[in-house]
Amino acid sequence: MIYVNGQQEFHLTNNQLSYIFRVTEKTGILEQLYFGEAIPHMDSFYYLVEREIRPSNNYVEGDHTSSFEHIKQEMPLYGTTDFRYPAVEITYPDGDRIGHFCYESHQISHHKLPLPHMPSTSAEEGEADRLTIILKDVYSSLTIEMNYTIFLDHPVITRQSRIHHHDDCVYTLDRLMSMSLDLPNDAFDWIHLDGAWARETQFNRETLHSGIQMISSTRGASSHVHNPFLALCAKNSDENQGSVYGFSLIYSGNFIGQIEVDTYNIARVQLGINPFQFSWELKADEPFDSPEAVMVYTSHGLNGMSQAFHGFYREHLIRKEWVNRPRPIVINNWEATYFDFDEEKILTIAKEAKDLGIECFVLDDGWFGRRDNDASSLGDWREDRRKLPKGITHLSQQIEAIGLSFGLWFEPEMVSKGTQLYEQHPDWVVGHPKKNISHGRNQYVLDFSRQEVVDHIFDQIDAILSESQITYMKWDMNRYISEAYSQTLGTKRQGEFFHRYILGVYSLYEKLLTTYPELLIESCAGGGGRFDPGLLYYAPQTWISDDTDAVERLKIQYGASMVYPLSAMGSHVSAVPNHQVARNTSLAMRGNVALFGTFGYELDVTQLSEEDRKIIKEQVNFFKEHRRLLHSGIFYRLVSPFEKNECGWMVVSQDRKEALVGYYQVLAKPNTSYQRLPLKGLTENVFYQLSLKNQKRSGKDLMTIGLLLGDNYIDRATEYWQREMPGDFSSQIFYLQQVEE
Repeated sequence: MIYVNGQQEFHLTNNQLSYIFRVTEKTGILEQLYFGEAIPHMDSFYYLVEREIRPSNNYVEGDHTSSFEHIKQEMPLYGTTDFRYPAVEITYPDGDRIGHFCYESHQISHHKLPLPHMPSTSAEEGEADRLTIILKDVYSSLTIEMNYTIFLDHPVITRQSRIHHHDDCVYTLDRLMSMSLDLPNDAFDWIHLDGAWARETQFNRETLHSGIQMISSTRGASSHVHNPFLALCAKNSDENQGSVYGFSLIYSGNFIGQIEVDTYNIARVQLGINPFQFSWELKADEPFDSPEAVMVYTSHGLNGMSQAFHGFYREHLIRKEWVNRPRPIVINNWEATYFDFDEEKILTIAKEAKDLGIECFVLDDGWFGRRDNDASSLGDWREDRRKLPKGITHLSQQIEAIGLSFGLWFEPEMVSKGTQLYEQHPDWVVGHPKKNISHGRNQYVLDFSRQEVVDHIFDQIDAILSESQITYMKWDMNRYISEAYSQTLGTKRQGEFFHRYILGVYSLYEKLLTTYPELLIESCAGGGGRFDPGLLYYAPQTWISDDTDAVERLKIQYGASMVYPLSAMGSHVSAVPNHQVARNTSLAMRGNVALFGTFGYELDVTQLSEEDRKIIKEQVNFFKEHRRLLHSGIFYRLVSPFEKNECGWMVVSQDRKEALVGYYQVLAKPNTSYQRLPLKGLTENVFYQLSLKNQKRSGKDLMTIGLLLGDNYIDRATEYWQREMPGDFSSQIFYLQQVEE
């Protein structure tokens, strides 16, 4: 999948996309030539070089076409005739930042190496080829290794870089982007996912403009505010057609995604660690690795991009133990009890949940220390014997005896005042000891840049897991980092804190999963505050929002599906009036939205009516019947809740023999027009049996005409006027199964 021409041209292609760049003759830098739909390999791509004389500074004396400002580059630097934002920035011992990295060599391998101390994608032999380009600084021993991996069965290339040296001095790394790409024009819209607590992953599409457009986080986590993803799409593209470039970062800390449109309409796309308040001491023979960035190209619109991310992350990022294993249907006690529970109450809920067909009970916040509210006990991970007199071990055994697996909530990165941990180790709190340290949710952040802190928290969690029947862990994180300071990093290395912190988080995940490889971890950060591919590597599902309202979840789950598979989206049915927006929606609507995710419940099942019990049993059985289809099928968005009063989506099995369609109406309207919902992804020349409608129709028919959402009431006028009106917040689920003609 990797071709190298004699003129030092590199072509990565897998019959789905092509990525082409070359080494320039006089300067040795890497020039970007093409990224997009696959094209045939040629003996030379020199015809793609564009170089005319323009007013500029030129790097080579006497050569008026050697301005880096007018060359599309793979690893651009600022100042050496390029005035756009760079991909790498280094402060030299003299205080200058003038470097020049030239091509030195390259290597091709047929295997994918893991990144040390960071999450990254993986591949078996024959699934991917890797190209490593070695760039050497002409002024020092600084070397950049640029790694490109192309995957056989996905329209995906990943990029990642490593920088190191062996000089007898220290350099300061101020910026190292995971990827930088110069596209030949700005005729695109750009897409990003914005939000806040309880309204994460809101879809935004805007026209590119001259200058900088940027998403980022400075909060110590990828954040509720921006997801580490952006895309460029042709202006005429939609969900099903048109060119789309998608970019996603496998990282959970401060990041930046930036598009710079210059005065010649070149669009420079960059993604990586946020350089704001970042610096890293580069010592001899101590390399620094950037996170891995994922680049997708498709001509099949936004659905095509999303399907590429979904399939790629399922096959090459999520832990193998949980890629194809059925995810348990969870009952979480949080919205049922909050902090007010005891063992008897928990067991009563568990017994009722078992009778409903639920598979796993998760005990949420409030089980440890003296945790009667959110102002105490974090950091002292010992059960509260007032609530659980026989402890977690006994409770887990009791839950297992009922017939459920058992899960437990932790918030490992936080500490409360008044705890033993806080009193014994006040220096373990993030912040300057002589300056104000702010709190969030009455808690403080532990300094996970220090290995002894990580080890101490692991020992506490391990003591509980090792003695209990725990198969599921909910890892929460309910506040951002503000006054970033570590008391052990010293005066010159505080710029390393944020990155070292997230490496500490990753190391705790590694320790837990090395010790308990079968443990299913659901990540959470006040909902979707750290919903990113970095954590997906360790935790195959994420609680994507604390907002459990079915109507709000339409937008949250629709937006998240741009990048993340349904199996990654923690989605539960909760009580009404909803605890976040006070909206009343039907149990059917709540279940039909949660169905397109991991599926579970977050309410007091002991307070259900007989009718609701019956509905939940049906929902549970329906999910069990279609769980594999939902979590391994191909997802299509059909109608956007950001554009209409309705929302529609569907999942088609990999063999196209069955499908599940969800259609939702937010508000009822009088005297509406007839509506049809064209489907996607079916096989044209076969027939499908439709549940709900009890019809047999061809795939071509369903994709061309669509589902008719109204009914035929010829000679049924009385029945029409007596029908049950769907009303506000209504939904329909259609199951399609291939049948013989």
